[in-house]
Amino acid sequence: MSAQIPNAKSTVATISVFASAGMAVAKFVVGIAIGSLALISEALHSSVDVAATVITWVVVRVSDLPADEEHQYGHGTLESVSALGVIALLYVLAGGILVASWGRLREGTPPPAISAIPFIVLQALAADALHFASDVLGSIAVIIGLALAGLGYWWGDAAAAVAVAIMIALLGLRMARSTVETLLDRAPEGASQKAGAAIRAVPGVVGVERLRVRMVGPTHFIDAVVQVPRTYPIDRVDDIKRKAQEAVGAALGDADLTFTTVPVARSNESVRERIMVIARNSGLAVHHVTVHDLGGRLIVGIDLEVDGAMTLTAAHNIAHGLERSIRDDFGEDVEVDTHIEPLEPELPLGADATPGRVETIKAALSRLAADGAIHDIHNVRVRDTDAGEIVNFHCRAAPSMSVIKVHENVDEIERGLRRAFPTVKRVISHAEPPHT
Repeated sequence: MSAQIPNAKSTVATISVFASAGMAVAKFVVGIAIGSLALISEALHSSVDVAATVITWVVVRVSDLPADEEHQYGHGTLESVSALGVIALLYVLAGGILVASWGRLREGTPPPAISAIPFIVLQALAADALHFASDVLGSIAVIIGLALAGLGYWWGDAAAAVAVAIMIALLGLRMARSTVETLLDRAPEGASQKAGAAIRAVPGVVGVERLRVRMVGPTHFIDAVVQVPRTYPIDRVDDIKRKAQEAVGAALGDADLTFTTVPVARSNESVRERIMVIARNSGLAVHHVTVHDLGGRLIVGIDLEVDGAMTLTAAHNIAHGLERSIRDDFGEDVEVDTHIEPLEPELPLGADATPGRVETIKAALSRLAADGAIHDIHNVRVRDTDAGEIVNFHCRAAPSMSVIKVHENVDEIERGLRRAFPTVKRVISHAEPPHT
C-alpha cells in the first residue's frame, strides 16, 4: 500500500504538468492567431510556471537525498538555488513583455481580432485561474484587456500585457525575498519561539542560554545551548537530549537539533550535592558525606577512596586538594575532615564458598541477631576473593523502625561478624520489612 501512494502522487503530478502545458500552448496558439499580446504574455507566464514545476519536481528529488560527506547539511539549499533561476526567468519575461507592450502603445498597433475562439479560451482562463492568486489576477487582466479591445479600445490588449508583466515582476519579487532570506539563514517566522518552548518543557531543563534556527530545504537546523543541573549524571543528561530532539521534531516537523549542555547550580542545591559535584569534577570517589551546621559554621566529613597501594603522602595530597576545593566554594571558615580509605577493586577474582562455610557464617549471623531488633537472617551468600571473604545476607526488621535504627543494628551485626571471622573482608546486608 505504501509503495502505491508515491506512484499515485507521481501520476497526479505528471498529469498536472501536462494539463498546464496544454493550457499554455492553447493560450499561446490563440494569442498568436488573434494577435493578442496579453494572451501571449499569459501563455508565457504559464509556460514559466510549467518549467518551474518540472524544475522543482527534479530538484526536490535531489534535495531529499540524505546528507553525505561533501554535503553534511543535506542538499536542501539546491531548492533555493533553483528558485533563483526561476526568478531570473520571470524577470526576463516581465521585461520582454513590457518592451513589447510599450512598442505597441507607442506605435498604435491595431487591436486583436475578436471572435468566438478567444471567448472559449477566456472560459478556460477563468477555470485555470482557480489554482493560484497570480493566475487569477493575470487571467482577469487578460479578460479585461480583450473585452476593451472588443469594445474598440485599441490600447486595451497592450495595457493588459503591461498588467501581466507587473504581476509577474511582483511574483518574482516575492519569491526573491523568500529565497534570499533562506540563503541568508533567516530564522523562519516563529520557529525560534516554538523550538525554545519545546526544549524548556522537557523535564530537567533549567533554561535555554542561546538558540539559533535556520532552514536548509525543508529541514530546520537548530543549535541550542541548554542549562541542566550540574548534579545530573551523564545518562540523565543524555535522556534530556533525546527528549528535546523529540519535542522539537513534534513542534517543527523535520528538525535536526544540535544540543549543547551547560551544567549550572540550582538554587535548591544542597550542601551535600555541592560537595559531591566538587569531588566528581576532581575525578575522586567519595561517600558517606556528612554535613553539620554549628552556629552558621559548616562541619564536613568525607570518606575518600584512593588506590590502596598509594603512599600516604600522595593520598594526603589528594585529600588536601579536595579540602582546598571545598573551602574555595564554601569559604575559609568551613571545617573539612577527610577519612582516607583504600578503593575497593572493581572485579576481584573469587568463587562461591563451600556449603559448610555458608552454614557456619549463617549460624554466626543468627546468633549475633538473636534478641535484637534484627531477625530472620536468610539468603546468606559467601564468596572467597583475593581480597578476602565477602558476605551478603538479607534480614528483617519492624516496618515502623527508622532507617537510622535499622542501620545501627545491622552495623553492629556486621562488626561482630568481622571480629569473629577476621578473614571476612566485607559484609553487605539488605534489610526488609516482614512478610505481609
